[in-house]
Amino acid sequence: MEKIQQEKEKFEALFQHASMGILVANTKTEILLVNHFLLDLFGYTKAEELAGKKIEILIPSRYHGKHVGYRDNYNKNPQPRPMGLGKDLFAVKKDGTEFPVEISLSNYIMGDESFTIAFVSDISKRKEFENAIFQQQQKLNDTNSKIEDLNNELEQKVETRTKELQDALAALETSKDELTKALSKEKELSDLKSRFVSMASHEFRTPLSTILSSASLVAKYTEGEEQEKRNKHIHRIKTSVNNLTNLLNEFLSIGKIEDGKIVANNSDFNLKEMITALCSEMESISRTGQQFRYEHKGEEDIFSDPTLMRNVVTNLLSNAIKFSPEGSLINVKTNVTKSEIVLHIKDNGIGISTEDQVHLFERFFRGANVTNIQGTGLGLHIVGKYIELLDGKIEFKSELEKGTEFIIRLKRAS
Repeated sequence: MEKIQQEKEKFEALFQHASMGILVANTKTEILLVNHFLLDLFGYTKAEELAGKKIEILIPSRYHGKHVGYRDNYNKNPQPRPMGLGKDLFAVKKDGTEFPVEISLSNYIMGDESFTIAFVSDISKRKEFENAIFQQQQKLNDTNSKIEDLNNELEQKVETRTKELQDALAALETSKDELTKALSKEKELSDLKSRFVSMASHEFRTPLSTILSSASLVAKYTEGEEQEKRNKHIHRIKTSVNNLTNLLNEFLSIGKIEDGKIVANNSDFNLKEMITALCSEMESISRTGQQFRYEHKGEEDIFSDPTLMRNVVTNLLSNAIKFSPEGSLINVKTNVTKSEIVLHIKDNGIGISTEDQVHLFERFFRGANVTNIQGTGLGLHIVGKYIELLDGKIEFKSELEKGTEFIIRLKRAS
């Protein structure tokens, strides 16, 4: 008996002095035993206050309904396990104060009766720490979210500023290109103006001086036997007037072309007859001993603008006469096929240097080797524009002192 009493005292000491709340309940969930720690935990002073009471006395009333179901299920299959795993559990003190708890359950059988042991711990401090950690985590998440928003905003601003800078650079580059083009155009206009002034002062002065001097001389020849001399000067006056008329016509043609007032008016005409007539007409102004040789192949009738074609051929034949020596041969060929009309005009004159060839169709341009020969530098420019209106192409081959050949190709309407 003494030994049993000693064991009982040992158990009593362990039970009462444990550092967590312990209670024992029967299958009716009536509290049978509680230790001192549990009494202090729930605010009770004597075990008798809880003895025989339902265990729900320690649980907030709002959980009583669910707890009855939980305890019945446990009693059907009692075994050691933690309660409320993954759930927040709450207990209620004698004064009605609620606090979070952690509960572990175990059971034992004595005789024919089963008993449940509950180990209860107050986890208020832990919850405070957890809540503090959670709040810190929330603050950290909020801070991270704000930082992320700021980063996104900054990236967006950087992207926007970069786009604005790229647009500004593109606009600046465009402005630079436009300014460069404007300066180039201004320089071109300035060069054209200088060429025009130089050309006009020379080309107008010469025929005007000839007209003035010839008119003065004609006035002196009053005798009948001096008619031949009068005729000579009258011819010079007529020639100079014609030169001035041609010069003004060239200026007028340039203006009309640039204003879009000249368009191709196509019609059927005989190409061979036109070229033959033009060669005969140009012989009257050709230099001494110069001859025209004309050859034609293919059909004679074509569909094109006869006026533009006449102006092109007249200009090219005039140049061939002007830039070729006396006694030279000027070859003219036309060839009409099913797909195109080809015109060749070749002289044996002074030719065009390689350096001058790239500027040949520019306005007021004259080669370095033709400064002593009358001309405006507009003829070939006008020819090039007329060929464009005829939807054709113009090519040339030239070598200094070996002559020049112009080749014109026009498509035939199908």
